[in-house]
Order: sequence, then structure tokens, then C-alpha cells
Amino acid sequence: MVPSVNLTTFEQECRAFLEANARPLNRGTTQWGAGDDSLSAYAAIEPAADLARVQAAKRWKGLEFDAGFGWLSGPTSAGGAGLSAEHERLYLSMRSEYETADLDVFVISLGMVASTFQTFGAPEVQALVPQLHRGDLIGCQLFSEPGAGSDLASLTTKAERDGDEWVITGQKVWTSVAHHSDWGLLLARSESKPSKHDGLTAFALDMRTPGVEVRPLEMMTRGREFNEVFFDNVRISDSRRLGEAGKGWRTAIATLMNERALGAAGNDLFGVERCLERLRLTLQQPGMGGDDPVIRQQFARAYSMAQMIRYQAMAADARREAGLPAGPAESVFKLANTNTLRQIVDLAGAIWGPRVIADTGEWGAYSWADMILTMPGMRIAGGTDEVMRNILSERVLGMPKEPVA
Repeated sequence: MVPSVNLTTFEQECRAFLEANARPLNRGTTQWGAGDDSLSAYAAIEPAADLARVQAAKRWKGLEFDAGFGWLSGPTSAGGAGLSAEHERLYLSMRSEYETADLDVFVISLGMVASTFQTFGAPEVQALVPQLHRGDLIGCQLFSEPGAGSDLASLTTKAERDGDEWVITGQKVWTSVAHHSDWGLLLARSESKPSKHDGLTAFALDMRTPGVEVRPLEMMTRGREFNEVFFDNVRISDSRRLGEAGKGWRTAIATLMNERALGAAGNDLFGVERCLERLRLTLQQPGMGGDDPVIRQQFARAYSMAQMIRYQAMAADARREAGLPAGPAESVFKLANTNTLRQIVDLAGAIWGPRVIADTGEWGAYSWADMILTMPGMRIAGGTDEVMRNILSERVLGMPKEPVA
């Protein structure tokens, strides 16, 4: 099926597809005490349940893609529908009204890996992109290292040329969904250069290649979403190189700009809207601070920030639809999301008090504990808040660079 260009007809087609394949969302948490009260994106989950979640997500993405809704803004030559960002926004908005699979496992695949493979990959790599959008494949980003997080260009994972292949040795860390991934977007040092930004090369890596070892990391929330990945003489064909050899920083920057844009794409990746709605319900309960003018003012401030994020995301979508690339200014979305979420979580902690630290079975209380433990990671994920401020001050506002010791 090829969705219609006409928005009215397209909306009807979206509704027909969703009605036929999903149930209207039972927003249980819009009523106090009803439904699952969990909040954290990094909550503990048993391996069997985690695998079932991923399999359900793959089934839904396959169904969605085959119906023509899986890659709406993608070029038709690459398997997309060739429609506008407005069509995509409309479909995603409508889909949010229905009970579908949890699709978080595809955020990195579709937000960063697929676009970089399409832009910088040879035909062999570009052929993977429709499979990523269909959910047949899952991708991860292999950038951060123990000694190269915020200062990514300091990475030391080596890529040594050996004929038509490259031999990779080193380690990555904090790699989201690597334990579920089929392919990775790898950045490695291929040459020693005076400038650390030179001499880097990017690759598309089959995660099943001999010598690749993935070890999940357990977080404070007991979740295991992140991983460390080791490379022991891993061989990659030069045909899977992304961009020019030694010019991988360009590939990395393009990928990171897409990562910044994720926070501007209208996705509730940080859980701001979900947590704000829970806080609203909390304040409606007797004795929970809803009649306190100071608490109401703090809630209103967080609500206003959430609306600002939403409207700025719409503006960012419009810029991308006009063909403008994601730029450093979109770093503001990451800062806005984490700061707003911190305000919400801090206010919830103040309202609930000690009840958030013990699981007494009281609905809506202990679920905030995971969010409190998640917040330090939110400041780091997708680029630390400090790095985002440096990007905005230096590249957007034109301020002097931070002194280097």
C-alpha cells in the first residue's frame, strides 16, 4: 500500500490501519490507582520479558512497514513512502492514541543508525536501511568509550587496514540496546594525527562478527539497557566503511546532529509528558499539595516548559521539512528536556517524601524512586548537559571557547 499525499485521505487511511490492527489506548493512568504506575525508561525487566517485548516490537514494525506507514518521510528509491514530515507527525500523533508495542528498542536504529547508513554507506550498507525501518534489524551506536564520552574525539579503539579489510581492537561503553542489535555504527581511530578529530573512520559493523563481545551493564534502577562492547581483532570489509577513511568525524557529527534532533522530534524520549501527567494526577488527590500555591506554581512552571518543548519541536520539524539540516541549536532540546524532567521529579519527591523510597504497594508512590535514580543518567545520555551548554554558547551564541588546561 502507498499512503495518499492528500492529508485528509491520508488521515482516513491511518485511522483505518490503526483501527484494524490496534486497540484504542486505555489511558488507565488518567484515573488515579488504575493501570500500571511504572515511570522509568530504565526499570528492571526479566530477560524473557525483555525478549518478548523486542519480538512484539518487531512484529508491529513489520506490520506498519508493510502497510506503508513504516518510513513515511523516506525516499521511495530507498523503500520509503516519499511523504512529508507533516504526514509523519500526523501518523505518529494518531498512533499515540492506540495500544501498540513498545518501540523504544528502535529509537537508536531509526533516529541515528539508519540515516547515517543511508547518507554515508555504500550500496551494500544502504540495502540495510529498509530492514532497519521494517524492524527486521536493530542498530546501535558504538561511539562512547571509558576514556572518550563527552570528548568523543579522544577515542582509542583502533582500526588497522589489512588489504580489503579493517581489523578493530578496543572497547565501547554505555551502548544502548547493543544486546539486541544486529548492526552497529562504529567509530574508530584509523590514523594518528596531530588533531584528534582527524584520522577517525566510521563503519557499519555486523554485531555477530567473531570477536565482538557484548556485556550488559546493570544500573541503579536494576535495568540493563546499556552495555559495554569489546572488539578482539574484529574484521570488517572496507565495503562497509561509512564515508572517507580518516574523515569519520564528519560522519560522527552528522550522526550526533540526528541524535540532538531526536529530542526535537516531538518524541517523549525523556518521559517529560508521562511524568507531568502523573504529577498532575497526584496533585488532584486530597492532601497531596494541590491546594498549595507554591506547589501549583512549580507545577505550572514545569507545564509551561513542556509546552515550550512541544512547540519548538514542531518548529524544528518544519525546518527539517524545508530541507534544513539539524544544527547545534537543537542541543537546547536536550537541556530543556532534562531540566524540565528534573523539576518534575524533584517536585514529586518533595510531595511524596519518604514514601518514594520503600515499596509499600501504594499506587503512584514507589514508581518515582526509579525516576529519581534515573535522573543522573538523563543528564549524561545523548551528550552531557555541560557539553550541550558549550555547544550552544560557542557554536550558536559565538562566545569564546572554554579554556583547555
